[in-house]
Amino acid sequence: MKKLAVALGVSMLLGACAGGMGTSGSGMSGSAGMSANPMVGGAPMYASKDIVDNAVNSQDHTTLVAAVKAAGLVDTLKSPGPFTVFAPTNASFAALPAGTVDTLLKPENKGTLTTVLTYHVVPGRMDAAALMAAIAAGGGRATLKTASGGTLTATTSGGSVMVTDAKGGTATVTIANVYQSNGVIHVVNKVLLPG
Repeated sequence: MKKLAVALGVSMLLGACAGGMGTSGSGMSGSAGMSANPMVGGAPMYASKDIVDNAVNSQDHTTLVAAVKAAGLVDTLKSPGPFTVFAPTNASFAALPAGTVDTLLKPENKGTLTTVLTYHVVPGRMDAAALMAAIAAGGGRATLKTASGGTLTATTSGGSVMVTDAKGGTATVTIANVYQSNGVIHVVNKVLLPG
């Protein structure tokens, strides 16, 4: 289980499972009310640092960081981007079927791991305001094209933003608008899986 928590880095981006999708665990209706250095996984996240440099400090994203390293995506996620990352926590990875993370981390499965990780990344900077606007413009749902070439569907439910993957699994955004120098992270409570 510890290997799982240090292995699959999609959650690479910071996570804490507080309620709602607001900037610090409140609803997602606001978009800018974020503290200068929000806390994620017990560490402050600095808008002046890139996604990787912030993620390595989050105790809730050790699995994601390990996975990003195993997939060879560190340089990509340190590049200018910008990127929007839906970042699952270690607990999200732990909820996958037994052996999933270990299997993905094997060198022979690097391609699959890369696809899973990049499925959590949407090119561009889509903060809460932009995401809510896209959902409203789409009549209650927004289709997001991921870096892996797949799609995610964003909707709202009870004041929270929900992200549905190609297999029908749905994650709730628990922390929104964690700004990075090369994008924005929204922490989610489930690993999203491509089709």
